Amino acid sequence: MVFVVVGVLLVLLRTAALWPVADLSWWYCIAPFGGAVLWWAVKDGSGWTKREEMRKDEEKKAERRRRAMAALGQGRKSR
Repeated sequence: MVFVVVGVLLVLLRTAALWPVADLSWWYCIAPFGGAVLWWAVKDGSGWTKREEMRKDEEKKAERRRRAMAALGQGRKSR
C-alpha cells in the first residue's frame, strides 16, 4: 500500500510540475507501482497472504466459540 501511495504522490507532483519531482523522469515516478506489483507477487508466492487469511479465520472461529459457550453459561467466569 505504501508503494501505491508514494507512486500516486509522485505522479501527482510530476503532473503539477512541482519542485521536488518536476525534473525527474517519468520512470522514477512510476517505479513505486512496479515495486507494489513485485511486493504483492512475492507476498502471494510465499503463501503469506493465505496464512494471514487462515489466521484471521481461526480467530473468528475461536471468538464465535467463546461467545457461544458464554451464551450457554459454560465459558470462563469473570471475577
